Amino acid sequence: MNTFIHGGNVQANGIRQHYLRYGGQDGTGKPVLLLIPGITSPAITWGFVAERLGQHFDTYVLDARGRGLSSTGPGLDYGTDACADDIGAFVKAMGIDAYHLVGHSMGARFAVRSAVRNPAGLQSLVLIDPPVSGPGRREYPSKLAWYVDSIRQSLTGMDANAMCAFCPTWTEEQLQVRAEWLHTCYEPAVVRAFNDFHEVDFHQDLPHLPVPALLIVAGRGGVIQAGDEAEIRDLQPGIQIARVENAGHMIPWDDLEGFFAAFGDFLGQPLT
Repeated sequence: MNTFIHGGNVQANGIRQHYLRYGGQDGTGKPVLLLIPGITSPAITWGFVAERLGQHFDTYVLDARGRGLSSTGPGLDYGTDACADDIGAFVKAMGIDAYHLVGHSMGARFAVRSAVRNPAGLQSLVLIDPPVSGPGRREYPSKLAWYVDSIRQSLTGMDANAMCAFCPTWTEEQLQVRAEWLHTCYEPAVVRAFNDFHEVDFHQDLPHLPVPALLIVAGRGGVIQAGDEAEIRDLQPGIQIARVENAGHMIPWDDLEGFFAAFGDFLGQPLT
């Protein structure tokens, strides 16, 4: 079932924010869901996930600043607070009264900060395998060079075969989409986000979450370990935790059905 409606742009928080919308035809009355992708994932790369979400929700997938078709280039603030405030500004600019917020990896870090800084209208929060590195903590398992090298190759033109060297388990279609769009990921924005993984404490906002939260953990991702789950639960006792055991950090790419099953009925209805 094709649920894609259109792409669009809106001026919010002083920048152009680009989005893709799925499943929100006028009059359907579906609840709104915002999806914030990860560090080098323009909105279009999550299209295969959003198509499914669009069956249940009026779904918006955002291009974070410095990625995809949103504002980019020198002179912008790519720090965590600015990117988190983009979310609240988007909601206000689009006239959204109530919404669920879902973020993957970097997007989860922006989402948890946005939940605390901009809680108006927020109904629930889903954090998908967020980096829990930070001051005094172990490093994020991926290396900056992996991102930078692939971005620099994409700038001169890259096909699915070349992308396979960086994402060897992905399908041809997934590789092709990433190869097509990776060049839109502005290197300084990616570097700032990666550095913030280690310099900004993800955990500081957890005790202050204003809405119910679900943490989805990749069983083979190496990002969140058992001790991290325990600490997160100590900081936010009400959080629900689900694991997708046979998936790496890019959970839907490895186990799409397991990914949707991990939501259970947290968003008010099952996604499977």
